[in-house]
Amino acid sequence: MVARYLEERGIPTLCLGSAHDILLAGQAPRSVFLDYPLGHSCGKPFNEVNQYDVLTKALEIFEAADKPGHIEVLELDWGSEDWKIQASSTAASDTRQPRDTSPQFQYPEDRDAAIESGAVKA
Repeated sequence: MVARYLEERGIPTLCLGSAHDILLAGQAPRSVFLDYPLGHSCGKPFNEVNQYDVLTKALEIFEAADKPGHIEVLELDWGSEDWKIQASSTAASDTRQPRDTSPQFQYPEDRDAAIESGAVKA
């Protein structure tokens, strides 16, 4: 939505991502899909050559994209398919920490105000 807003005001945008379904749903004016693990849309960590390659190829889309909503697929290889197996496994362990369900406040005064209003018990 931000990309479309900026484009309407004359600022060219490019969305680079590793989740094709999200790029498709977002319908940005220009999108580039990279089949890399989530969180690595700009390339492999500490691999400047790969990162430069990703960004250079992605920026070329500004010249090549001729219709809104097009998703260009970069044909770059992560080097191993292990991440796909792990990401799609339903047997993997969940390493997330349980959420803290107790109310959190930025300042003690906020907590006091919530207690005073009855929204939170002391």
